[in-house]
Amino acid sequence: MQPDLAELENRLWAAADQLRANSGLKASEYGAPVLGLIFLRFAEVKFDGVQEELEAGASTRRRIGPSDYHARGVIYLAPESRFSGLLSRPEGANLGQAVNGAMHQIEEHNDSLKGALPRNYSAIENSTIASLLRYISSYTQHLEGDAFGLIYEYFLGQFAMAEGQKAGEFFTPTSIVRLIVEILQPYHGRILDPACGSGGMFVQSARFIERHKRSPGRELSIYGQEKTSETVRLARMNLAVHGLDGDILEGNSYYEDRHESFGRFDFVMANPPFNVDKIDKAKLEEDPRFPALPNADNGNYIWIQMFAAALNEAGRAGFVMANSASDARHSEAAIRQRLIRDGLVDVIVAVASNFFYTVTLPVTLWFFDRGKVGSERSDRILFVDARQIFNQIDRAHRDFTDEQRELIANIVRLYRGEEPEFADGPNELFDERFPDGAYADIEGLCRVATRAEIEEQGWSLNPGHYVGTEVEDLDDEVFDEQLAAAHAELQTLGANARELEDGIDGVLTRLLDN
Repeated sequence: MQPDLAELENRLWAAADQLRANSGLKASEYGAPVLGLIFLRFAEVKFDGVQEELEAGASTRRRIGPSDYHARGVIYLAPESRFSGLLSRPEGANLGQAVNGAMHQIEEHNDSLKGALPRNYSAIENSTIASLLRYISSYTQHLEGDAFGLIYEYFLGQFAMAEGQKAGEFFTPTSIVRLIVEILQPYHGRILDPACGSGGMFVQSARFIERHKRSPGRELSIYGQEKTSETVRLARMNLAVHGLDGDILEGNSYYEDRHESFGRFDFVMANPPFNVDKIDKAKLEEDPRFPALPNADNGNYIWIQMFAAALNEAGRAGFVMANSASDARHSEAAIRQRLIRDGLVDVIVAVASNFFYTVTLPVTLWFFDRGKVGSERSDRILFVDARQIFNQIDRAHRDFTDEQRELIANIVRLYRGEEPEFADGPNELFDERFPDGAYADIEGLCRVATRAEIEEQGWSLNPGHYVGTEVEDLDDEVFDEQLAAAHAELQTLGANARELEDGIDGVLTRLLDN
């Protein structure tokens, strides 16, 4: 009988989190090692699944080695890198060193994982590692490969929630990612995420392909970039436990275009950091990805142009953006106007607050479609105000139900002249609003605006100007966003001041002691 995966995830997380609390480690220090052990367990289950069959073909002239396992899509495990071997180590053995050695061995025999696995287990107490190994072993006894991918994803989300503000660097809530994927429909081609975090956009794209009865390995080529090595490792392990290959590189996307992205990609997806200041724009002046640099000390329109530049002639992009970018003025407004005049902007979706673990503010989802240039949609944009559509998880967090996400994605399909999709039969939310199964503007929910109407609104991409939402409410949200950014900057300055004060105090103390 298949175990209840949701219950198992909860129990395993509760056990792991209790160990973390007793270890004194921060979530940022604990997340990668725990995810690494889950990865080890997954690798062993896959290895065991083919070992007997492969070894049966061995002979004195034909030895079975790593390439045989790779040909079956399985990670090769030397004896000393087996999860079960670590689990059976005697009490008193140096487990941190042993796990580090196991990770090293795996990278030695599997080129696709070189540099991807954590090696910081010596910083964790033996007793904590031993308990984690036992818990992971006991809770995953009857699981197969796909379930490990779901557990890994669940743990990423839990660590993101525990870590708070910094979690935005590596995790985008699955609910948002799934909506972006459903609207982009990445059936086939090259996908780029230049701020890929832990790789959630790629994982959900692969699931989209599988739901449409195709093979992600044959249909998708995955390219990611991320500025921190720790997050690159999380992404590469995430791809591995989901059975995916991808080219995930370390680099700061403002200054380094590691995938030579200009005009190369069929799909671009991203959740970039909002309102980043102090970008060295002098370094970007000759970069063809940025035909115009904003005067404002804000990175939003640098990211937006980066996504647009990466698309090929029929490429589509979907990304999360700060609400304030929809109405930003001066040089940013000029960039936005050009994108609209070029016919690139296709769909704008306003999302309610509390969908993210890092910020409580509402966000906007932007979608580009270079393939619509010259079509009957080329001078039109669909605006969807989905701020009243959400599922309340708890007091501070929201997501979309499957039915809600399907409604929003199907509004876009109708606008594009495509057939709606219903994964689990009739959708009452959709039927109530579109009884004829054809697109229609609905006040407060969706409206198709022409370029002339958008020009009348000062080239604003704020859905409230078009679908009948109170614009004053949206202005308040932008004010809240700016206030939150100022608060975050104040906190950073305060932390820097405290660090400086500690340094001066230390120097003075040493001088006085001498």
